Amino acid sequence: MSDRAYYVTTPIYYINSVPHIGHAYTSIAADVLARYARTRGQAFLLTGTDEHGQKVANAAAEAGVSPQAWTDRMAATWQSLCRRYEISYDDFIRTTEERHQSVCVEVFERLKVSGDIYVGKYEGWYCTYDETFWLESKLVDGRCPECRRDVQWLSEDNWFFALSRYRDRLLEHYRTHPDFVRPQRAYNEMLATLEGGLDDLCISRTNLDWGVPLPGGGVMYVWLDALLNYITAIGWSRDEERFRRYWPADVHLIGKEIARFHTIIWPAVLWALGLPEPKSIFAHGWLTIEGEKISKSRGNVFDPFATADFFGADTVRYFLLREAPFGADFSWSDEKVRQRRNSDLGNDLGNLLRRSLTMLQRYRDGIVPPVAGASFGERFGDLGERTAGRIVELDFRGALAEIWELVSALNRAIDEQKPWRLYEQGAQHELDALLYTLCEGLRWLGHLLAPFIPAKAAEIHQQLGVGDELGRNWNEALRWGDLTAGQQTRGGEPLFPRLLD
Repeated sequence: MSDRAYYVTTPIYYINSVPHIGHAYTSIAADVLARYARTRGQAFLLTGTDEHGQKVANAAAEAGVSPQAWTDRMAATWQSLCRRYEISYDDFIRTTEERHQSVCVEVFERLKVSGDIYVGKYEGWYCTYDETFWLESKLVDGRCPECRRDVQWLSEDNWFFALSRYRDRLLEHYRTHPDFVRPQRAYNEMLATLEGGLDDLCISRTNLDWGVPLPGGGVMYVWLDALLNYITAIGWSRDEERFRRYWPADVHLIGKEIARFHTIIWPAVLWALGLPEPKSIFAHGWLTIEGEKISKSRGNVFDPFATADFFGADTVRYFLLREAPFGADFSWSDEKVRQRRNSDLGNDLGNLLRRSLTMLQRYRDGIVPPVAGASFGERFGDLGERTAGRIVELDFRGALAEIWELVSALNRAIDEQKPWRLYEQGAQHELDALLYTLCEGLRWLGHLLAPFIPAKAAEIHQQLGVGDELGRNWNEALRWGDLTAGQQTRGGEPLFPRLLD
């Protein structure tokens, strides 16, 4: 990561209904990136809610409230989700805010002047669920090609964005920047879309009131409105110094179902405004149950609040990032989460902390002995950089696997060196060396795990008695021998109490 502020975003979440565990997944991944980036310099994590469009208007009508009342209520729920999973966002933007809407209108006016927006007649098919216009040639069996729902015929005089004029530039960018869209699956799909040709995009609605009002009537197409949040939140056209500090975004994290909007339409809009494209866009996979995507429409969602209450937020964070490579689909089940909790977190990490501090209390009154031996420091000296490299590449599973090498090595040291036997034999120097290694290794684990399981990482340090040092520079914190001899540890409750079947 460079000295420039690191800018990472989640998609802004569509609030026609309550959040599910899949939404938490994206936010957790973004939070890991931001927390790590802050140990290397400045970082900015943006999330928020997408509050316009037909589906929101319909949901409000069904609830018997105004769209604004509905979005106020739902936005509060989504902010609660962030708090529950300790998402350390720097800004939470709502698309009904004036700071966003006024800039959307400015974008519209600028693109009119540049000729990138023009008036045309839209006649075609519209999918209310995906808020997407489709040509008849794109339909599958007469239905939306994305969600397979019914579409409705619309005929309106609307504004169009000249997307087709940017096709060649997009193709060139894809071919010269193969890491622009990740993973490879998403890159290949979007490149094929470009090679198949692009149609201009209808970017207004005249038969809908709930949206950003446009001069002359109508509202802005919800997807254009939503995409603009990435620049409205950081001060484009309002605070240029702040905007330059963060843009271009280092990574947009999205679900793969919205890749087309972010990887084709969004860079074209930015170029039309004279702005650079984001550095990268990562379209992660889906959580599934029995092979079906977890989604509100399928009715197979998990309440993320109840899930966190039962398993613990850090357990869920760990499971989501350890279970499968980021980018792949993977299956959720309570039993899988329970196994990860009891095995990796309870037996491996939690017992390591408990055993180490219990032995330290028994043999040294809970006081960290003098520094002795540096074999672990030499063996794992590059662990911080290896883990960091994995995080930056969004290989969260790989990063946790690297960290667990240290967890396993420390547990193995206890089993092989048998500190109770060293104590009985009077091997004080060897016992001190082992006890110090265990405590220093646990201090390292607190730092390494802080981006992933922040609450439990802080608890590790609290039980070690080292105070709040999780915000330290990554490289400085991961220097072997930094734990002060004579430090009084505190111990505490089990880190991850076992969950019974």
